[in-house]
Formats: sequence, structure tokens, C-alpha cells
Amino acid sequence: MAFDKEELNRRRQRRLEQKAQSEKQRKKETFVLIGVAVFLVIAIACVLVFLLRSTSTQQPKPPETTQAVQTQLPTTVPPTTVPPTTQSPDTVIHLAAGGDLNVTDKVVSAGASDMGYDYSKIFLDVLPTLAEADVSVLNFEGGAVGTPYGKDSAPPQLLKALKNAGVDLLQTANSKSVANGLLGLTATLDAVREAGMEPVGTFASKEEFRKAGGFTMLEIQGIRIAVVAFTKGMDGRGIPQGSEDCVNLLYTDYNSTYQKVDEEGITAVLKKVAKERPDITVALLHWGSEYNNTISSTQKKICNLMQEQGVDAIIGTHSHYVQQMTFDRQTGRFVAYSLGDFLSDGTQAGTNYSVVLDLEITKDGVTGETKITNYSWTPIYLLDETEAGGGMRLLRLNNAIETYENEAVGSVEESDYLAMKAALERIEARIKGS
Repeated sequence: MAFDKEELNRRRQRRLEQKAQSEKQRKKETFVLIGVAVFLVIAIACVLVFLLRSTSTQQPKPPETTQAVQTQLPTTVPPTTVPPTTQSPDTVIHLAAGGDLNVTDKVVSAGASDMGYDYSKIFLDVLPTLAEADVSVLNFEGGAVGTPYGKDSAPPQLLKALKNAGVDLLQTANSKSVANGLLGLTATLDAVREAGMEPVGTFASKEEFRKAGGFTMLEIQGIRIAVVAFTKGMDGRGIPQGSEDCVNLLYTDYNSTYQKVDEEGITAVLKKVAKERPDITVALLHWGSEYNNTISSTQKKICNLMQEQGVDAIIGTHSHYVQQMTFDRQTGRFVAYSLGDFLSDGTQAGTNYSVVLDLEITKDGVTGETKITNYSWTPIYLLDETEAGGGMRLLRLNNAIETYENEAVGSVEESDYLAMKAALERIEARIKGS
């Protein structure tokens, strides 16, 4: 589906206005510096002329010699000018991605109060990691089908809080895509769009899939990004005959053993993407095994297939653990097998910490070549204070650790600090594949 550039601009209006203002200020400062430089050159030239004339007046010379010197001296010295360059600057943008947001009873109740639902405090500390990127994505593993709120049905305030935190796209191709049936899928898609975001990987009907082509296209500062999303399955659920296109699937045996990669279906979508000639293609994949660090042979097969079809970045979810990342700097191809759980109950070891990925995408100002040129990640930690009446908070690990070590106001308890230190070490080891 073509994700209209103007609509994206509206969703990120504040951020774009801030960037435009900064750029305007930089240009203004540059013009001022150029003006000052020109003024100084002219002033220096005038001083030199004055000194030369003064010297010639003070040293007696024959009239004809003095006259000759005065004739040869210019009255002004033109400022040195640099020929304008025709080379366009490189364009650099950033894509941020978080892992699974699992809609559970505990997650839903974390934002409940006597006044209704409010999830803004949960995301407050990690907001910069999402909002400062040019486009941000998450995997939304749940539904939004109305009351009663709880497992598989999030209140609209949760979606609104994600949008306010800077999220633009929600992957909806995952284990919960049809947990509430096809009507529930349609209701969830409507709720996501109503909150100001765009769902990726699922479609309300065969017609919507055909119109969208199975993907979402967006444009940021002249860089066209195609985003596709696929899931390995839907918790064993099948799709009614005639509605197979409602969810992008990685396997033909998606409701049983996950052994037969749907090469035909994957390739068909990616060929449609290629016809649109995007600068970058990003694939969001819900795959692998839960609570397991193993990378399966079919995952590697899918990676190879997608890269052969032009995919630049593969960003995985579903295992609930942070897993290995690989990057080929020469080709710009990137793979993150799993980012972990962005927000969940966090009761199982290894699921209360994850990362927010940042991909740097650069378009060469001369050649127009566009590729991923770097990546980084921000480790985050789920602080669960519900038993003490404090709810849930997502914290940037490094900041929380530094706050504690500096004995600053608002620091966590020692037990949480020690758990965070261990989590940080585990994240780094897992990303390296060890």
C-alpha cells in the first residue's frame, strides 16, 4: 500500500517542523558567516591599499616612478570567491524499530486508573529513541476490538500512546492476527489507522491486499522505503478459504509444523515491491521459536530468499529474546533475528529487556545509491512496580544504570540496578551471537 508522503508528514509534523527550523537556522548562520568573511576580505584589502599608498608617499621617488606605481595599484581588491559546487549533499535518515508489544491482561491493566486508561508514563523514558527517528515501527501482537479490554484487545488509549511516542507503523502480521477472527482483524486495522498509524502485513480483504500489493510504501526526504511484514503462523489458527491474502505468511504449513517455506508467496510480494523501485526494502518478520535462541535452517533460507529478492533489512520478532544481529557494511544488508519484547508481562527470564534498533540509511548525493550505512541499538528494561502500586515503566538501560551510580534522584532500587547490569551484559552477548 502506498503510504502517502503528505500523510507521513502530517503524522510527524512537529518533528519535521523542528528539523526545518534547525536547517533554516543553520543556513542563516552560514549566510552570516559568509557575509562576515566577505566584509573582512574587503576590509583587509582596503587596509593594504592604504598602507601601500602611505608607504609610497613617505619614500621619496622620482615623480614619474611614483606616478607609475600609483597607476598600477588597484583602488580596491576584489574578495576571494569560491566557485559554487554542483555536488548535492548526502541524505541521511533513521529508522527505529522496537520488538513485540504483547497485549495481555497485565499490560492492559498497567494503564488503568479510576479515570480510565493512560499509558503515557510507560513510554515516557523511551520516547526519544522512537520519536527522534524519521520513521518508527513496532510489532503489535494483539487486537483492538473493543470491550472488554484485556488479552487480545487493547483500549484505544494504548494505541494513542504509541502514536504519541513516535510510532508510525505497526506490524500486525503475527501470532495474534486472527485471534479475534477476520472481523477482529478488520476492527484492529481500523483502530490502528484511527490512532494515526499504519498497519503492515495484514489486510481486511483480498481486494485490499490486491490494491496494496502486500506492502507499504513511504517516502522520507526523497528516500523511498518499502516495508513488508510476514508471520510464521497464527498460534495454529487457519484462514478461511478465499481470505488467504489477509495475512502475509512465511510458510505454507503455517498452522502446523512451519517447515515448508512459502517461496512462491514471498517472492510474489517482493516482485511487486521491486516494480515500485524503492531505495530501501525492509522486511518485518514474526518468526523463529519462542523462548529459544536457536536460528533455524528455514529462517536462514528465508533470509537468503529475501535478500536475493532485494530486501535490505530484516527485523525479527516472536522469540521474546534479543537475538543476533549481522551487518554487511559493503552491501548494506542487515539482519536482526529478534529484538525481544518491547512491552510484555516480563515474568519470564530474558523477556523484561530488549532493544530499540536504529538503522542509518544514506542516499549518496552524487550517485543516488541508497543503502544502510550503520546501525546501533538502545537497550531498554521493563521496570515492573505494579505490586508496589507504581505500574510499569520502560527505561533506557544505560541511563537508568548511570542514574543509580550517580545516586541521583529517581534512581532504581539496588536489586533492579543489579538486574539491569546483568541484562545489559546479556543483550550485548546475544547481539553478538554468543
